[in-house]
Amino acid sequence: MAKLDPGEYDIQELGPAIKDVEDVVELKAILDAEREGQNRPAAVALIESRVEKYEEDEEADADDLDLAEMSAADVGNALQNVDDVEVLERLLEEEEGGEDRDSVKRLVQRRIDSVAGSEEDEEGEEAVARTPEEKHPDLDHPTADKKHVRALEGGVYRDMWVYCETQAGELIDVSREMLGKARELMDDYNETYLADESDAEDERVVAVLIGDGASEHAEECVALGADVVVHYEDERLTRFQHKPYAEIFCDMARGAGHPHGREDRPEEEWRDYDEPRYVLFPATNNGRDLSAQVQAELDSGLASDCSGLYIENTVISNPVKTGVAGEKKEFEAVLHMKRPDFSGFEYSTILCLDNPNREFHPQGASVIPGSFEVPEPDPEREGVIVAHDLSLDEGWLRVQVTDHDRLEEGIDLSGYEVIVAVGRGIGDDPTRGIELAVDLADAFEDAEVGVSRGIVTGSYDFDGHVEQYTREERQIGETGQVVAPKLYVAAGISGAVQHKVGMDESETILAINTDPNARIREFSDYFIEGDLFEVLPRLTRAVETGELDAAAVADGGGGGD
Repeated sequence: MAKLDPGEYDIQELGPAIKDVEDVVELKAILDAEREGQNRPAAVALIESRVEKYEEDEEADADDLDLAEMSAADVGNALQNVDDVEVLERLLEEEEGGEDRDSVKRLVQRRIDSVAGSEEDEEGEEAVARTPEEKHPDLDHPTADKKHVRALEGGVYRDMWVYCETQAGELIDVSREMLGKARELMDDYNETYLADESDAEDERVVAVLIGDGASEHAEECVALGADVVVHYEDERLTRFQHKPYAEIFCDMARGAGHPHGREDRPEEEWRDYDEPRYVLFPATNNGRDLSAQVQAELDSGLASDCSGLYIENTVISNPVKTGVAGEKKEFEAVLHMKRPDFSGFEYSTILCLDNPNREFHPQGASVIPGSFEVPEPDPEREGVIVAHDLSLDEGWLRVQVTDHDRLEEGIDLSGYEVIVAVGRGIGDDPTRGIELAVDLADAFEDAEVGVSRGIVTGSYDFDGHVEQYTREERQIGETGQVVAPKLYVAAGISGAVQHKVGMDESETILAINTDPNARIREFSDYFIEGDLFEVLPRLTRAVETGELDAAAVADGGGGGD
């Protein structure tokens, strides 16, 4: 019987829960428990990947591999650790003389090509682009005539563009955050890549404002770091509509003479390039909608829900990107876009790189609100403000909002000095757990209660008087609020990456958990190994009296998120 019950965790929480389980027998027991219980495909795949990882670690080295005893999937996993071409060629010969499975032979051959390159690639021949018709002459292509906007060839790209979203006529904070970060990134870019070029002009931060009354925020955007502000105003755009907003943004992005732009697009004094080099959007509901459509129309890529950005060179060996298998290529000034993995184990860094025969620009990302500091405005900064000229197509405005109700704004946790957050550790008595968190928050002068995603998505039975504290509006993390209080108390929270994103900028983090190996311990300033039902009341009394018996506080036993 498995020590860990996977049924107690949703998919995002299951990854962190099993991250420290390295015993293959135990992992297989967890897998069996999942299959006999909820049998969720995503959970099964996650546990299976963990099993495969540690089974590989226990396997013999490549010289001892016996492909005849392995499935194609097992072969694929095992080959990832084999970098010796001679060993790979021997394995291919053994397969051809034994089971002779086409799928396995293809896997081995691909690994050989990846490690050393095929004979043609070794001679330095670059990959030649072929159309789908040329690649597959035996197939017809019913969508061959479908119009699709392709990327540019030999395009000129400059500047970092920032879509500055407004809501109810006000510039939202994440727009300010992105301008500050963009200013920082482009200052570094100019110093790193242009400092030695005496005739090179600095690349700039370009703010984009769209909507009725958008120009009212132009001066603020300049003060926050923009060198140029491009705005478009129309009284019919009082509310976000994805069709006209996407069309306007793309028209702004494409310079004069762009092969996929409008023919009457005039030259502009402030720019001399085809498309932006980089573009940032807010990871809000409207920002996610707009970013996907804009990047699709510009035929580039998008990294969504990012919490970290930096620009540097990177070396890639993937033949899809280099054009020659077995060789490495350095890409310059690549925007590195960090976002949490779905597994909850770690962050991934997303890159948007050109292929040998296709350019991917602008490199785009959407940014989680609260990921960066809001910069101090500099009223003395000067910038160029441009009113974009474009006639709206009536067809873009076919959908109109005739009436709407404004929902309650909920609670903004970002301004409190203290946050008391609770997670799955309250499972033994959910209502009591929330009550204890409220009591501790009330003991401080400026504090509020937050929750992990596990509370929002879990099936806990809360009494009515505490339900307000368990709603999604109080969720902290990647898909919730991002906070940075002076003190963050995390009670019964394991510390998945998705939650860490929302609170790791806190000045002081105090974690309470019965598991001494809980991941949150790694990034906490103070860790109390104990039961939150025992610890929280003692912390509350300590705050109220001003006296703390540290030894007495850490006492108790059970549960963590």
